[in-house]
Amino acid sequence: MKWFNLHGLIFVALLMIPNILFALKYKNGFENNWKNKYIEGFEQIGRYGCFFTMIFNIPYTCFGYCSEKAFGAYCVINTVLVASYCLIWCICFRKNSLFRALSLSILPSVLFLFSGILCRSVLLTVFAAVFAPCHILISYRNAKQ
Repeated sequence: MKWFNLHGLIFVALLMIPNILFALKYKNGFENNWKNKYIEGFEQIGRYGCFFTMIFNIPYTCFGYCSEKAFGAYCVINTVLVASYCLIWCICFRKNSLFRALSLSILPSVLFLFSGILCRSVLLTVFAAVFAPCHILISYRNAKQ
């Protein structure tokens, strides 16, 4: 398996587009009303670890897809997850709701976990396992306040 994952880069870039547009429109950014520095710290470690390991295959920790069908499933399912993420961003751009908060935290979490498992990347799976509960919890707590 090569060290660079172009497909992973594309999926990460597509996930970032709505977030970049949001940041450009709302210069003050997202206000995090639920303060927990430990959960926030683990979320950031998980987030950037996921981004990095989606794009770069670290030797001896990433073993590649077990078959062509696994790679096909990776491409199709990740495309559906990213398209769903972008669609929910478009539909709910101005609405702060629990649905939006949970959808926009669960979809990338599933994408990272699924990608790590299918491409047999130990580090991506570990970072996703750290990121997912932290990101979902922060999103939930902020939507409930």
